[in-house]
Amino acid sequence: MSSLSTVIISSPARMYLLVTGIVLFMSGISLADVPSDLMKNQVVPDVINKAPVNEVEVEYGKKKVRVGEELTPTEVKNAPEIDYKDDDDALYTLIMTDPDAPSRQTPTNREFVHWLVGNIPEDEVSKGDVLAPYVGSGPPKGTGLHRYVFLVYKQKGKITFNEPQLTSNGKEGRRNFSAKKFAEKYNLGDPIAANMFQAQWDQSVSN
Repeated sequence: MSSLSTVIISSPARMYLLVTGIVLFMSGISLADVPSDLMKNQVVPDVINKAPVNEVEVEYGKKKVRVGEELTPTEVKNAPEIDYKDDDDALYTLIMTDPDAPSRQTPTNREFVHWLVGNIPEDEVSKGDVLAPYVGSGPPKGTGLHRYVFLVYKQKGKITFNEPQLTSNGKEGRRNFSAKKFAEKYNLGDPIAANMFQAQWDQSVSN
């Protein structure tokens, strides 16, 4: 009998952890402590009042975002693939927002909404109603790290959104957004999943 087998048999607790880890891995469930990571990065209370337990899976190409890590504007230029735990036939709203506009020290334009999609069937973001097309990170030079927060809300039903139609490259209408106020306006409640990364200016950012 191998030493691994001996440890597993003699330690039910370790066997439980091993089996649990395998099941979670095969299910694609993240082991990240999302609430702690969001609170550590002050997403609570700057953006939301209550941190969700579940993680929004965000992938830029082959790069999977880990909560709070730093990426470059170049890496996040194009819209990512999004996945989250969803229910059959349910509708969702996705928000990506920057609470650090123009900087974390002086966020006078808090928040800048980078992506806003409502009435998403299950997790098929491309089939939702685009209220604000995706724009990548573009933190101004000298403003340090910005937080880019992804939030998913489960809707109670289909929503008729009363919001201005934003363009993909314009800043008009994106400043002074509030995820809290938006969620309150449309009775979305607290987010069911979240993620975030940080980025700062590099030479790919246009003036």
